[in-house]
Amino acid sequence: MPEDPRLARWLAALVATPGLTSIRDTARARRVHLDDSLRALPLLEEFAGPLVDVGSGGGAPGIPLAAALPGREVTLLEASRRKCDALELMSVEFPNVRVVWGRAEEQEPDSYGIAVAKALAAPAVAAEWCLPLVRPGGAAVLYVGPSARPEHVARAAEVLGSAPPEVHPGFLVLRKLRPTPAGFPRRPGVARKRPLA
Repeated sequence: MPEDPRLARWLAALVATPGLTSIRDTARARRVHLDDSLRALPLLEEFAGPLVDVGSGGGAPGIPLAAALPGREVTLLEASRRKCDALELMSVEFPNVRVVWGRAEEQEPDSYGIAVAKALAAPAVAAEWCLPLVRPGGAAVLYVGPSARPEHVARAAEVLGSAPPEVHPGFLVLRKLRPTPAGFPRRPGVARKRPLA
């Protein structure tokens, strides 16, 4: 697949903008923010509907996924106003992207087909922030490291209406089976202080 020049411009802006990434080397940024983001593509194919990147930060994985999936609406959800301002500028070349300033806990539940999260929080916390946004039949796809414990995420998944986590190299996939129960997501800050795991 030929390189998308828009992604090269996004990477350059990402590296050049203070506070979005600690990586200053473009080649390393490409591996961490672009190549790693695109590894989720095979896991997304079976789920329809709009995609939300929760805690988008500098736009990874949402912007690379939007470039690879031009027919899908991609929302970059970010709680930092400053980061949202940067995302607005960096995403202007991607017509299927919209930027939303806000917290996951404040969004309309059951609104998306897929929620993705990369470097957001511990997996059980990320699950609580992502799963309520996804409609039944959709999924939350969490980018995780080798120390992730699927059994810790299973409790949060059960409470939030998901099947047990499916383990893929570098990912946990949580398939939403039922609508979000009343009381979820809990108010801002609670998931991190009192994880469901």
